[in-house]
Amino acid sequence: MQHTVKHEEKNQVLITVTLSVEEVDKALKHAAEHAAEGMDIPGFRKGTAPYEIVKQRVTEERLLEMAAEEMVRDTLATVLLNEQLETAGSPEFNVEKMAPGNEFVYTARMSLMPMVQKLADYKALALNKADTKPTDAEYNQAKEDLLKMRREEKKAAADRVVTLGDKAVVNLGMKKDGVVIEGGEAKDHGIYTDEPHYIPGFVDAIVGMKQGETRTFTLPFPEDHYQKHLAGSNVDYTVELKEIFTLDLPNWDDAFAKTLGLDSVTLLEEKLHQNLSAEKERGEVERLDREMLELIAKNSTFDELSDLLVSTEVEKMVQELQHWVEERGMQWSEYAKSIGKSLAEMKLDFTPQAIIRLKVALVITAIAKAEKITADEAELDTEIDRIAAGLGENADAKHYVYSPEFRERLATQQRNRRVVEYLRGLMVK
Repeated sequence: MQHTVKHEEKNQVLITVTLSVEEVDKALKHAAEHAAEGMDIPGFRKGTAPYEIVKQRVTEERLLEMAAEEMVRDTLATVLLNEQLETAGSPEFNVEKMAPGNEFVYTARMSLMPMVQKLADYKALALNKADTKPTDAEYNQAKEDLLKMRREEKKAAADRVVTLGDKAVVNLGMKKDGVVIEGGEAKDHGIYTDEPHYIPGFVDAIVGMKQGETRTFTLPFPEDHYQKHLAGSNVDYTVELKEIFTLDLPNWDDAFAKTLGLDSVTLLEEKLHQNLSAEKERGEVERLDREMLELIAKNSTFDELSDLLVSTEVEKMVQELQHWVEERGMQWSEYAKSIGKSLAEMKLDFTPQAIIRLKVALVITAIAKAEKITADEAELDTEIDRIAAGLGENADAKHYVYSPEFRERLATQQRNRRVVEYLRGLMVK
């Protein structure tokens, strides 16, 4: 094997690796052995068929592809080790030559791990913690939400009209420029007229309707509506009122508290305050941690971040967003349409935050080194055993959990948490 390393702009390297014909032949035979292990070939035990026979079964092109994967995996690791290159992100591979009876040549463009050139004096930086005591408005809203969760719906008399505070069951149609908008038709749709999230003017337009009545009206969507393709547009509504339900809230008393598993309304109020305080405390800690790390990053200087490294981080952020969208039962394509942005536009929007995320990761590593903060091996053992115990009889998953790769990943996460806790105690006033 021969290789060259060319240092490029923006902290990148281009590695070119050349393998001889003999090395390629050896890799091809190894690939054929692997392929034969899963094949039933008359006259041969699995994994023992000669190369030429296996080649006839799977084609030489496929064997070349299998061999190339192995050659790249093995040789690139050797080059990085020999050259003592510390890289970050995923490489960009390009096969320059791959043909039977020839050398195998490939390139790998990689980002070198950027370094913190000058770490901010984090011991001189400070953030102030906000008051996490719930306000009266927050408490009253939480109390109202609890009552609404237990409200009783009663079907109204046929001659009743919709009033504020009712639930109206409707058949709904929405059109823009005469065309039904996506998701703009609904049957037996419940509308709670005391909720604030409807398009301005919508509830007012149906108040006073009688059962069986149909109304048509036009309303403009707000300019800042999250569905960008509808923001600022006029939408035509057709609403057929089917049923009306009155909504009776329970009394805020001991009987209500008992439905929630508490003995008295006094205990309920104490619990509500505790939960609100804990929720605000968690939110404040998350804000402080984020702003604390970003403050250090913004006051530090770094090696230039390569485009490849930033692009990799942006892709990771897109995948995280897609996972978040799908977890909530939405289609990715529908979400993208609702915000009125293409994938390219989303990636462009993510770029500044991707750069901050990369710099924050570098800062955490630098501070861990400066303060000699490491993972606790005993805690790692306990955590790995706990994770493995929850995997039941899944032998493959357990094998991975006890692998050096998983342990290193867990150790990095634990070390990072310890760095954040250290900084929190140092910087938050």
